[in-house]
Amino acid sequence: MVQAKEFFGKDRVTLYHGSPNVVKQPVYGAGNPNNDYGLAFYTTELEELALEWACPRAGDGWANEYVLKTQRLSVLDLNSGEFSVLNWLAVLLEHRKVSMGIGIAQEAHDFITAEYAVDVSGADIVYGYRADDSYFSMARRFLNNGIPVQVLEQALFLGGLGYQVALMSERAFKQLEWVGARPASGAVWNPRRIKRDAQARATAAQLERQAVASRSGTYIVDLMRGEGAWQK
Repeated sequence: MVQAKEFFGKDRVTLYHGSPNVVKQPVYGAGNPNNDYGLAFYTTELEELALEWACPRAGDGWANEYVLKTQRLSVLDLNSGEFSVLNWLAVLLEHRKVSMGIGIAQEAHDFITAEYAVDVSGADIVYGYRADDSYFSMARRFLNNGIPVQVLEQALFLGGLGYQVALMSERAFKQLEWVGARPASGAVWNPRRIKRDAQARATAAQLERQAVASRSGTYIVDLMRGEGAWQK
């Protein structure tokens, strides 16, 4: 998988956006503000992922291809050593509408967003894990004290769901040029999307069993009590 430092070290990069529609000109300020990193245009460096994203159900879609001129664009890389998986989770919880219910999950939500917050408002690009259903399920398990943070981190890295490149600013939108669109058959790419998700869940389950057997790891209650340390 290409890392952000290498990826954005180029003057021009190729990005893909999976959609039910051909999107020749993404509109700055349009879209859903409750996505992972807020209001943005979400892309990936892998065409295969875009083809899967284009088919969340059985219907057909399109993998739109773009070239992004990266000069003078600031990149916030949530996968860099500067941040941890808890910073990624804090960004996610800040933007997505999540019902935590009652009990420890709501307290954990408030703790993570207060202690590990990251301001993404000044970035042209945000680069990091994408929170597909399986990843968000793992995040919920962590917030409910069901898995340690080490399992969450390893599952994100090993799950194979890929990274996303979110265009945040008007400047980034202006430097994005549509190249074309490849049709995505729902009959082909939706099952592949489901399989990838299932593999990510299986990886998480295996890591969780290992953590339980070894009785190791840092749980959310440890962090909230000040009994564990994790990079901020």
